[in-house]
Amino acid sequence: MSSAREHPDPRATLRGGLPDQYLTPDDIATLLKVPKETVYQWRKKHTGPPSFRIGKHVRYDPAVVHAYIAQSMADDRTAA
Repeated sequence: MSSAREHPDPRATLRGGLPDQYLTPDDIATLLKVPKETVYQWRKKHTGPPSFRIGKHVRYDPAVVHAYIAQSMADDRTAA
């Protein structure tokens, strides 16, 4: 008899360490209270939170967005 430990669910392995949901450009615009066009300009100029594509869809990792915001806040404090 084989156990689940011998053959783990590949979906569980894939999900390990991944967020439950990636953010969309609309989510970023809402979160930061900026127009969606601003989010797209940041992506084009590589100045905003790092993003990636899944096919034709742009997505953001919530942990990376959080780190980007924290770093931006720290940079702003040291520049003042």
